[in-house]
Amino acid sequence: MQGETFWILAVISSICVGMGKGGLPVIGMLAVPVLALVISPIAAAGMLLPVYVLSDMIGLYNYRRDFDREVLTIMMTGMTVGVGLGWATAQIVSEDLVTLIVGLMGAVFALNLILRHKEDRPAKKARWPGGMFWGTVTGFTSFVSHSGGPPFQVWVLPLKLSKSVFVGTSIIAFSYVNAIKLVPYYFLGQLNPDNLRIAAILMVPAGLAVIGGVRLVRIIPDQVFFKIVTWALLLVSLKLIWDGAAG
Repeated sequence: MQGETFWILAVISSICVGMGKGGLPVIGMLAVPVLALVISPIAAAGMLLPVYVLSDMIGLYNYRRDFDREVLTIMMTGMTVGVGLGWATAQIVSEDLVTLIVGLMGAVFALNLILRHKEDRPAKKARWPGGMFWGTVTGFTSFVSHSGGPPFQVWVLPLKLSKSVFVGTSIIAFSYVNAIKLVPYYFLGQLNPDNLRIAAILMVPAGLAVIGGVRLVRIIPDQVFFKIVTWALLLVSLKLIWDGAAG
């Protein structure tokens, strides 16, 4: 498992994690799929979780003042429920089915945004019923396959937060969900000593990549940034549909 190809892809995956935590979800969403080219998606998710957690800490420092408190309160409550559901159903849930459903939801939402991009719709308000639903879906899918990004964006993008607040809110929310996943992942055997040793090495390129991601986000214009996020959501969702159907 630890041949040259593995290490090349593992380092690339860790850089993707770091860039994503620096505020570039278009890159961050590639981390697990890249490492899954040489090991199973479940093993890749478990190995990268500690890397996510360290990158979260660096991202939190950089975006500690940029977040929406109400959105976070609603989303994190739903995420907690979702992680609990994921843990409770870990032995019976079909990862392929979850992956397929998440991909379909994200693709439909992204296409709707792209096809209606000329309409200047007012920002939606952060309401508890919708936020709890999408937060629960985000926590559940993040637990099962680290694919919480699409359902998170389905709820948050229509709120039309500023670029820095969108990035900061996203980083804080996923820092929280990654932290609470550590305990169930440990009891499910996904944080074994071998994985932790490899993860410790991968934390170095990931940490450097977070800093690079933060700097890139600061120079990308807001309109371009949200176009990148929307198209990334579509591409990642199509990849999830492919993976779910193929499995």
